[in-house]
Amino acid sequence: MGETLAAERDAILAALTPVVEGIAATFGPLCDVVLHDYRTPEKSVVAVAGSVTGRTVGGAMSEIGIRVLARGDEAADELNYVTRTRGGTLVKSSTMVLRDSTGAVFGALCVNVDVGAVSQVHGLLGALAGVRPEPAELPTTTFGNDIDAVVDALVDVHQSKQRGSWAELDRAERLELFGGLDARGVFAVRGAVEQVAARLGISRASAYNYLSQARAAHDTPTGGPA
Repeated sequence: MGETLAAERDAILAALTPVVEGIAATFGPLCDVVLHDYRTPEKSVVAVAGSVTGRTVGGAMSEIGIRVLARGDEAADELNYVTRTRGGTLVKSSTMVLRDSTGAVFGALCVNVDVGAVSQVHGLLGALAGVRPEPAELPTTTFGNDIDAVVDALVDVHQSKQRGSWAELDRAERLELFGGLDARGVFAVRGAVEQVAARLGISRASAYNYLSQARAAHDTPTGGPA
């Protein structure tokens, strides 16, 4: 059964590989398309066309992939969401999960379109019309070919939301940091707890302890009407 499913998944990825090039060619140079095999998170990219997010074959899953991996078979497609890359590029993305015949999620097909130029034209037309919309605060998405770099970036983002270094945080803030990382799927990555511990300068045991407490706090009912 395992070998049959593995062959089936390989066949699905093989069938989608030429689709990657076709979609990218249709949208042109402002688009990239990435095919992921989540069975190997550290080198999940099996096909890529375009250069919007700088992905390469053999690269690791992105922050979005980490979130999908954490949700497992409960993961759903995420369509037409707009974020910024860490380099400032405005990107509209769609992530479509791949399932085998049992319904298990094993990969994803991702389409990313650089919409910065369109946004600039939209802003210019709005200015000519006398409309000055407030700039939207968009989340920053970490794309990278190294899974360690993606995890490090997520730790940095969450730590920057706190009021100081790890040593300056109180217990509630430390739990909030671990809870936030857990919600983003960071700890679904193999070895992430150790990596986060090293990044924060704490022991592996302490990291596991804070993660356990954060999860327990999240699962504890807060009361109120049913």
